[in-house]
Amino acid sequence: MNELIPLMVIVPLMAALIISAFSKFNKATKIFAFVIAICLPLIPLLSNYGLHYFGGYEPILDNVTNVVYHPAITYSFTFFQQIFIAMIGLLTFLVVFVYLTKYKEISGPYLFLLFLGTAAVTAMILTDDIFHMFVFFEILALAQVGIVAASSIDYSYEMALKYMILGSIGSPIMLLGIGFLLALTGSVNITDIVTAVHNGLVNAKSPVFLLSLGLIFFGWLYASGLPPFHTIKSGIYSKAEPHGAALLQSFTVISMISIVLIMYRIYSVLPIFEVLIVFFSILAMVLGVSLALTQTDFRRMIGFLAVGELGFIGLGIGLGTNFAITAGLFQALNEIIITALLFIGFGAIVEATNEVDTRKLGGLLAYHPKVSIMLLIGGLAMAGVPPLSGFQSKLMLVQASLSCGFPELSILAIMVSIATFVVFVKTFYTMFLKPKPVELDVENKEVPRAMVFVMGILLIIIVLLGLFPNLIIHGISSFVGGIL
Repeated sequence: MNELIPLMVIVPLMAALIISAFSKFNKATKIFAFVIAICLPLIPLLSNYGLHYFGGYEPILDNVTNVVYHPAITYSFTFFQQIFIAMIGLLTFLVVFVYLTKYKEISGPYLFLLFLGTAAVTAMILTDDIFHMFVFFEILALAQVGIVAASSIDYSYEMALKYMILGSIGSPIMLLGIGFLLALTGSVNITDIVTAVHNGLVNAKSPVFLLSLGLIFFGWLYASGLPPFHTIKSGIYSKAEPHGAALLQSFTVISMISIVLIMYRIYSVLPIFEVLIVFFSILAMVLGVSLALTQTDFRRMIGFLAVGELGFIGLGIGLGTNFAITAGLFQALNEIIITALLFIGFGAIVEATNEVDTRKLGGLLAYHPKVSIMLLIGGLAMAGVPPLSGFQSKLMLVQASLSCGFPELSILAIMVSIATFVVFVKTFYTMFLKPKPVELDVENKEVPRAMVFVMGILLIIIVLLGLFPNLIIHGISSFVGGIL
């Protein structure tokens, strides 16, 4: 067993607890948080691929049925987990760096929530135990509520409370679905459940199995922020600190793909499953970009666009082929990076202007050219303009739709991308190119250098993945081939 695998969860979890306990030592806490944040992207890069069985309980072979059972909580670590955990670790480091440079007196509870959320999504993407996944899904939901509530933005408490109330409905429904699976299969290990379903030990057409799909699917919609939860999900992004919103959105993407891949392994025997995925993904794409067009608060605009981009991820997974799922997962990685760049970049504009209404902004290109250009490139990447990373994943999704015999979906994906481009061109002109309003005061107001640095790092990754997509695609394709 590779002992570094559980450290990916243990290190941020223990860091969260230590920071919370000793946060009164401000300088020491800052140093400790910075060091731990540096370690987060390094641990997955240094780890070997393989499985880790907690407690040392190896799988058991039933000599009668020749079926392997997994009595222990199991973590599976492949290239897919490595690249996503490393990216989340890098983003956590960048967010912590922005936070530590912004405030002289740090908040121990806030850093606690950042590291706790990172530990939770890491466990979700590693685990092969569906109940273990649910436990960390609950922890993640609480961390997200806390990050929003801890921000200094107006009405953040109200938005956090709304999200928590919805979570008190969505989470128990998902748990009930997991309970039905346990009743049917006698196991919470995902591999054992999949084996039982595909070996015919579970009747895939039974009402209980179908009900478990409906319940877990509902919980997945809540976790992902897909319709009908798209409004509340975009709302929590707009009421969090910009760096916090960047991390929240990455948490959403990771929880989305973690849960949907589990569902895919279990429920792919049901044709209705892929239909549901595609249907709600199309809804997210259309509603996301449509609502973004109507926004004057650029934080809310990015929030709705982020929801729309989730639809592209679901579209790839719903199509169900190796190439399509690979495209969807590559799109997920791109969304984490691109949306983080946009949230932090627009947050930098808020720092310089204290304004979020695009109607009250203008002429910012002359005052903040670096941020302006990087935001423009980030917007073009999200819209799928070559040669940036968003273009590569969206091109793959268009090709996947065509190869699956659905040219209508290809046309829809192109139209949504064009609409996204229109949203960004409109917003960029309004904020940066049109004449500066007389009442807007931007003299002697600098953008934090830490934010510019973080945007630069994310922009480099976007360009590299756009020019060399095969660095990621081949590894993800191999992983997808293993689960199909």
